[in-house]
Amino acid sequence: MSAFSGATLMITGGTGSFGNTVLKHFLTTDIGQIRIFSRDEKKQDDMRHELQAQYPEYASKVKFYIGDVRNIQSLRDAMPGVDYIFHAAALKQVPSCEFFPMEAVRTNVEGTDNMLHAAIDAGVKRVVCLSTDKAAYPINAMGISKAMMEHVIYANARVAAERGGTVICCTRYGNVMCSRGSVIPLFIDQIRAGKPITITDPEMTRFLMNLDEAVDLVKFAFEHANPGDLFIQKADASTIGTLAKAVQQLFGDTGTNIIGTRHGEKLYETLMTREERLRSEDMGGYFRVAADNRDLNYDKFVVKGQVHTQAEDSYTSHNTTLLDVEGTVKKLLTTDYVQEMLNRK
Repeated sequence: MSAFSGATLMITGGTGSFGNTVLKHFLTTDIGQIRIFSRDEKKQDDMRHELQAQYPEYASKVKFYIGDVRNIQSLRDAMPGVDYIFHAAALKQVPSCEFFPMEAVRTNVEGTDNMLHAAIDAGVKRVVCLSTDKAAYPINAMGISKAMMEHVIYANARVAAERGGTVICCTRYGNVMCSRGSVIPLFIDQIRAGKPITITDPEMTRFLMNLDEAVDLVKFAFEHANPGDLFIQKADASTIGTLAKAVQQLFGDTGTNIIGTRHGEKLYETLMTREERLRSEDMGGYFRVAADNRDLNYDKFVVKGQVHTQAEDSYTSHNTTLLDVEGTVKKLLTTDYVQEMLNRK
């Protein structure tokens, strides 16, 4: 990507699954520097040694910054010279956010606001923030914190646009297969231990997206964003029951144990609400949802209102293309993690 030639890219939460995949996409290009910003020195050290072993000629491009998005000064210290930011730092586990909701607020909401203020002040050119399907019609603490995060993004995008500065946008995607803490590695571990795999609800549906597709979505948003835009990638889905059968087809059938839904889980994922769909643009493999540009003049809404406030349906894992077992197996085989685990059999 020519825009990244010689540029400095910062990835918050950069030691996570997304950050590792971004490195794979960008490290061997003509990008100038990649800054990994995170709070876990052990993961940074592991990443550093892995890069030195696998990419010795490129490892010097990657710089590591210990910091926390909750601490705006640590962000400011890492920002000088940064051209672009991919903001992936977040608390993402639904159950832990249910038990510790204020921790989700401090990282996902306040941390994002800190990052955006630091980016605007530092003159960063573009920021792409990562959100989740759980922000659409949220029913759990993680989703609520991410929904608030999105509103923080749009508010800061509006301010930055008025100043003619940083372009800020957002991406939203569903279940990323084999990411840290997701269900597929759990299924594989249970099978290898000879235990039945635990299924919450076999009729529950989830979008299926691999990490490379998540990076492609962020790159697409980077290239096409207007201030405050939200980008959503069209994706296939499957039921959890189908996903379990697909994993068992690849790794062995040890039986299943239905345990019921966990704290704050939804029956299906919503990537775009009915209200958002009304102002969305179909861009082929992606939807762009334009920013809500209404101002604070409440009078015109009281007097005039709006005739159309929502589309007929939202975009969910129930009404997208549902894969059968064979299709889900093919999708699983697109992930590096599944390929690696199969090679260990």
